[in-house]
Amino acid sequence: MKNKNKAYLYLLITFFAWGSLYVVSKFVLGKIPIITISFLRYVIAGMILLILLKQRKLKKIEKQDYKYVFSIGFLGYFVAIGAQLLGTKLSNASLASLVNSMNPIVIMLFAIFILKEKLTINKVVCGILAITGVYIIVGGVDGDSQLLGISVSIFSVFLWSYVSVIIRKITQKYDSLQITTYGIIIAAICTMPFSIWELTVNPDVQFDGSVILSMLYIGGVCTAVAHVLWNKSLSLMEAGACSLFYPLQPMVAIFLGWLFLGESISTNFVLGAILIIGGVLFSILGKQEVSPTLEGEGVKKFS
Repeated sequence: MKNKNKAYLYLLITFFAWGSLYVVSKFVLGKIPIITISFLRYVIAGMILLILLKQRKLKKIEKQDYKYVFSIGFLGYFVAIGAQLLGTKLSNASLASLVNSMNPIVIMLFAIFILKEKLTINKVVCGILAITGVYIIVGGVDGDSQLLGISVSIFSVFLWSYVSVIIRKITQKYDSLQITTYGIIIAAICTMPFSIWELTVNPDVQFDGSVILSMLYIGGVCTAVAHVLWNKSLSLMEAGACSLFYPLQPMVAIFLGWLFLGESISTNFVLGAILIIGGVLFSILGKQEVSPTLEGEGVKKFS
């Protein structure tokens, strides 16, 4: 029960941080190219995490597990998150948010087939409530002319969901801070050449006070803190259960947009928010199986 409560707190902080990213990025987009923003956020996060990591004695990553750590950094933090940004650019934020709301379903499916997690009635009800809430908030969109953006966003969802399941397994063997740090560093290295190319094509970069503060927040809170807590939550609770908190992200983004950017909130937002919060509360208060560690057989597959 103690692990379960910790995981819930970590997940609430994580999705508040990820939701706030959309608002904070308003102060950076247009002043710094997109790929360079990703590179800087990983550099900032990596520096913070390395400082924290040096203060802890951790188990050394075994050679046969290198491929999983690399997959998390390359496929997850570099390719999947990059595809998410590209999908948003090729379509629009509302449509991308709607596609990203598929994360709970896809993570549950991967968790069932890879981790052998059970698909319970509780998870199904929570998922339906939350995803319906996201659809109501985002509203209907015409995606016929934005097929490429939709396809890239769907690819991002499937890849990130797969990586989340891998994180769930490997954090049973290694510390979540350790895995996050190595993954972020790998992502920074992979992003660097693309950032250099981007800056040669678009050298007009503006650094002012708002940009610097925003990048520190994006790198420190939205990346370092959020990803460590997401990975820690996956180590404490089933991947399918963790995924049920995903619909909080667009709700937080729209609420903070109203609070800080003066964006409007519609009746749809209120109704959708009620469904999302209801789904999350049902997940928290309902009967949920929580296992602090996977079964020995699952961990041995990494050995």
